[in-house]
Amino acid sequence: MGETVQVKQKGPVTTITLNRPDQLNAMDEQLLEELAEILQQVEQDESKIVVLTGAGRAFSAGGDMKTMLQSDDPEGFKRVMEIIKKVSTTFYALPKVTIAAINGAAAGLGLSLALAADYVVAQEDAKIAMNFIGIGLIPDGGGHFYMEQRLGTVKAKQAIWEGQTMMAQEAEAIGLIDVTTDELKEDLEEHLVKLQHLPLQAMIETKRILNYKQLPLLEEVLDLETKGQSKMRQTHDHEEGIQAFLDKREPNFKGK
Repeated sequence: MGETVQVKQKGPVTTITLNRPDQLNAMDEQLLEELAEILQQVEQDESKIVVLTGAGRAFSAGGDMKTMLQSDDPEGFKRVMEIIKKVSTTFYALPKVTIAAINGAAAGLGLSLALAADYVVAQEDAKIAMNFIGIGLIPDGGGHFYMEQRLGTVKAKQAIWEGQTMMAQEAEAIGLIDVTTDELKEDLEEHLVKLQHLPLQAMIETKRILNYKQLPLLEEVLDLETKGQSKMRQTHDHEEGIQAFLDKREPNFKGK
């Protein structure tokens, strides 16, 4: 068990908890490395169901802003993006039934990771945002791939461009998440009980066929996101987006 990611197995269910609650489970390099390692371990364990959730008030606020502000090192950026690629592909292809249980915010990279799950369940007061555009960046962590899978190409583009924060019911209404509940813990437990009385081996085999077929495309998208994000980090709009974030004001983008 790592410092920033906790894992617990109970019968056929493994629960992975992002554990930086004071930072709203923002993903720094340490958390991503620990998550990648734990996912590889879980891939080999005997569980049939994996729940991914966050400690405290949020699922994950996304990539760690302090890490982003401190890292102008191209090699450091490349290393982090490689870890993100490993996390995204491993979680997407896990030979288990996966559930993202969203408590509080799921934004940016946090939302990309949640959307890699087979089921996405959210507390009704959860806030859902693919909000990279607000700092002049593009989605990463496979965000383009997962948004397109759930919304279709045109709606995915529009949602990414708008970068709006949605309440859980709004996200469910457009098909971005699967279930909204006012009692996340209780309803999740009920769903887990139902799953354990289903032919999980057959469900996992269907997942293997459908997801593995898409895995090369996901890997290609992740590589394209790395190249695109590297370019966007050099733009005036990204610098302006970051400065506006620090100044707590609206950004003045110029398309440069």
